[in-house]
Amino acid sequence: MGFLRRLLTTVLCLGFIASVFFSVYFGMKALQFGDTVMKTEAKAKRTYHFVLVPEEMDNDYWRLVEKGARAAEKDFGVTVEYTGPEKADTEQHIKTIDMAIASKADGIITQGLNEKAFDPIINKAMQKGIPVVTVDTDSPTSERIAYVGTDNYYAGVLAGKALIHDTKGKAIVGIITGRFDASHQRLRVQGFRDTVKNVPGIKIVAIEESKITRIGAAEKASKILDEHPDVTAFYGTSALDAIGISQVAEKRHLTSSLYIIGFDTLPETLNLIRTRKIDATVTQQPYEMGYKSVALMRDIVEKKKVPEITNTETRVIHLQDLLHKGDAPQP
Repeated sequence: MGFLRRLLTTVLCLGFIASVFFSVYFGMKALQFGDTVMKTEAKAKRTYHFVLVPEEMDNDYWRLVEKGARAAEKDFGVTVEYTGPEKADTEQHIKTIDMAIASKADGIITQGLNEKAFDPIINKAMQKGIPVVTVDTDSPTSERIAYVGTDNYYAGVLAGKALIHDTKGKAIVGIITGRFDASHQRLRVQGFRDTVKNVPGIKIVAIEESKITRIGAAEKASKILDEHPDVTAFYGTSALDAIGISQVAEKRHLTSSLYIIGFDTLPETLNLIRTRKIDATVTQQPYEMGYKSVALMRDIVEKKKVPEITNTETRVIHLQDLLHKGDAPQP
């Protein structure tokens, strides 16, 4: 009997020890599982902080880029900070990027307006582990990861082809460009020049800088007309140039005789096409640029492979293209 009692006691003790062991073991596993779930949920809920630095905030074109970025912000659960110079200012633009670096943003989306000024700050961000995507204007010699936007040289080619077709290859041309120091503006001019240079009836007589303002464009259009009264056509390479040129044409009663091709599809530009005060404009996709740049940045920070170049659609539209959309012509 004593042997059986001791055996029973031993079995009960072993059973108690086993139950304690398995309780502790499975308890730890449950805690580990719960911790994994919490970490996964925290990761899923993490909000990346991206900084979008435009050339100038107070600009209808860049507001469309921002609008696309805001849509992507909502769709991908990230935070987009839209900040930069109110008016085009290279020094302030670079300072804003530097502040984004100092704030340890998860990613920076900006222009690469010219290599000398922008490559160093873009490279600084990359070396600090902050990925950079260029939008609207590329900086291909920098360490930026990707570019989203117009093929600006090709856009200039399209403008040149449109002018050749619309003027039947005969025009004395003045060019108004936004900024001489901006690479995308230079590319738009170069593409245009290369396209028209072998057309005997087309001659470019002047190129002036508007500083991306309609007042600047109007002033420089007046200057060109004063110095070259035989000008019959204008090409404006930034969003407000054709608007400023058209104001001068109307003031001088040249609306019916002066051919004007501009850039972008701001509502005012489209209305001037409808009223036959601007003949054509090169379309870009600023909303798409904003959306896709944020989508690409999200993929980059999540270690996904992305294309280096994403060119958005570019084409030239005339009054008939607006009429095809159901717009009524205006006198």
